[in-house]
Amino acid sequence: MIEIKHHFPLKEHNTFGISAFAKAYTAPASLHELKEALGYYHDQDVFLLGGGSNMLLINDVQKPVIHVLLKGIEVTETIENEVYVKVMAGEDWHDFVLYCMEKNFAGIENLSLIPGNVGTSPIQNIGAYGVELKDTFDSCTIIDIKTLEEKTLSLADCKFGYRDSVFKNEAAGKYVITSVIFKLTDLNKTDNYDFKTSYGALQEELKRLDGDLSIQKVSQAVIHIRSSKLPDPKILGNSGSFFKNPVIKRAEYEDLIRMHPEMPSYQVDEEHVKVPAGWLIDQSGFKGKRYGDAGIHDKQALVLVNHGNATGKEILEVAHKVQKAVHDRYGIKIDTEVNLIDV
Repeated sequence: MIEIKHHFPLKEHNTFGISAFAKAYTAPASLHELKEALGYYHDQDVFLLGGGSNMLLINDVQKPVIHVLLKGIEVTETIENEVYVKVMAGEDWHDFVLYCMEKNFAGIENLSLIPGNVGTSPIQNIGAYGVELKDTFDSCTIIDIKTLEEKTLSLADCKFGYRDSVFKNEAAGKYVITSVIFKLTDLNKTDNYDFKTSYGALQEELKRLDGDLSIQKVSQAVIHIRSSKLPDPKILGNSGSFFKNPVIKRAEYEDLIRMHPEMPSYQVDEEHVKVPAGWLIDQSGFKGKRYGDAGIHDKQALVLVNHGNATGKEILEVAHKVQKAVHDRYGIKIDTEVNLIDV
């Protein structure tokens, strides 16, 4: 039987460290327990909790919380130098990266130190330093919340986009991801691998590290960069990048660059340009600002932080201030990357 706890504190289960409570909470650690929990709440909407890393709790959670804690990592298939690794949803993402570094499996080293669990990584199509989850994603297993039917979704089924997927759109709230299979390169069997190191900050950090280029070295460089720019959620509550980097039309960008020639950018395609949201926020005067216990990180303006006892509403108010200021100054709308939870 699943154990259900009431008025359960979620402060330790969200990286922002927001003090909020679940009206009802259960933490299934197996597929059987997960189906039992979903069946128990078959007539209610539920809130699925993973690593608590990409969300902001605005209020207490009135929906029943199902905290998915399924564990396990296994190699399911090898084809020449390709290896397929199945990872259960409750595994910590960075622990999985470390597993791959130990086994010499390449493909996700650029995604080192991203907080959260594997089961929620496809929802956001997590990405960093020129690599996205979709680049190594093979498939995932899901359970339909209402019918409890299990099925497998392919890469095409998931409709991945920039920090986007089918799970944030037409499939939102319909499925629980129980496991993900990644297609990686086994460097024990080949030297033929295309390292993704074109990102400027990564190139600079790799130059500072001794030794030949390896996935372990890339991972080490990424960890150092992230640690120097992003606060440890265990010390300072945060959820990483709070805003998405806006993609604007080239014509709009050309108008802006005439007024702001120092504005950095990255070409997306012939018609669109990506502008760093952190730069826009920094230039709007917000880096390091504090409003009570809610604020903006002093080393990376893209990160909103909880200095101790900020509420979700207070963090959200700061986000709205930032969005308005950037729009007033540049005419650019910046959207939240973090999921705002008010259920």
